Amino acid sequence: MKRLLIHFSKQYIDNFKGLSKEIWLLSLVTFINRAGAMVIPFLSLYLVNDKGFTLPKVGWIMTSFGVGSLVGTWVGGKLTDLFGFYEVITASLFLGGIGFIGLQFLDSFLGLCVGIFALIFVADAYRPAIFVACDAYSKPENVTRSIALIRLAINLGFSIGPMIGGLIIARISYGSLFWIDGLSCVAAAILLSLLLKPKEVQEKTELIERKEGISPYINKLYLLLILIMVLSSIMFVQYFSVVPLYYKEVHLLSEDVIGLILFLNGVIIVLFEMPLVGWLERIKISKTMATFWSMIFLALSFVVLNLSAWAGVLVIGMVLMTIGEMIGSPFTNSLALEMSPKGRKGEYMALYSMSFSLSHIFGHNGGMNLADSLGYDTTWYIMFVALLIVGAMTLWLRKLIGNK
Repeated sequence: MKRLLIHFSKQYIDNFKGLSKEIWLLSLVTFINRAGAMVIPFLSLYLVNDKGFTLPKVGWIMTSFGVGSLVGTWVGGKLTDLFGFYEVITASLFLGGIGFIGLQFLDSFLGLCVGIFALIFVADAYRPAIFVACDAYSKPENVTRSIALIRLAINLGFSIGPMIGGLIIARISYGSLFWIDGLSCVAAAILLSLLLKPKEVQEKTELIERKEGISPYINKLYLLLILIMVLSSIMFVQYFSVVPLYYKEVHLLSEDVIGLILFLNGVIIVLFEMPLVGWLERIKISKTMATFWSMIFLALSFVVLNLSAWAGVLVIGMVLMTIGEMIGSPFTNSLALEMSPKGRKGEYMALYSMSFSLSHIFGHNGGMNLADSLGYDTTWYIMFVALLIVGAMTLWLRKLIGNK
């Protein structure tokens, strides 16, 4: 047993070799930022339980979240190509932190719609910038693993956040989450500004004045990838709005237990994503096939919820969803970067990130209204069938672009 653990530890560490110190710094900053992100997974519960909004109204507030994410990501991509990723990341973290602190003081439906739109507009400008930074500081053969490390930092922080957040809600209040989330964003911005200077960025990053390739908005193959990401993400975001409500209303779980189930997602990713990505790269799986299998596992994570009233199926569903996320996310990120021409990477990765923003616009609202009108069981069956269709679309993309 001891030899097995030593072997696993060595194999695990080997997956991190060759990554630049800048990638490690960006991962650290991302971890600090995400460790405080306790508000997001509890936002739907906060709006229902603390503010007293109905499910349809919560759906519209979450739609404002998605619209802010969409516009912020688009603007963030433009600003990244214009000014560079350093400035965008730092400003997004700092202003987003101030926004999280201020959000707790909004009470009206309209005020929360506007406030959440403004907050996420600023916060999600970060997303295309971090992808471009990851590409800039990685060797071509390390891009997928660099993205996986950034994701590991996100999920390590995001797994700790909900667990602590659930305990804080149960023992203190929802309001405390906003302060912790906001201050952690500000701390991340300060750390980045101290350790990664703008001058160093200019010395290490090639500035490309001439744009190559075509706009992502007329690139048909890239738009098919974006459509696949939008549709799959619509189903994925249910785990951060409708599924927590399902845990509470159907299985009668408390916020701290819900936080522990969400924590499981991050723990699995932290322990197994890098070895899994390394193994998949060694067996030379194509990025499109990795995306296909991610759809299958995500589909199974929904249908399993209807198989039994036993609360253990919630853990099984979370594990299946996490496997799908670990297989798909690093490879779809890497595929999107591979399809992005020089000088347009910010624009291309903004559109890629906007696919998740669109999922917030339609996913939360659609899921809330489906659950409200048809019930949770029917909603999960709809998600299952839709993901099988998206899986077929992924195989079509693979045929069109070759074995990538």
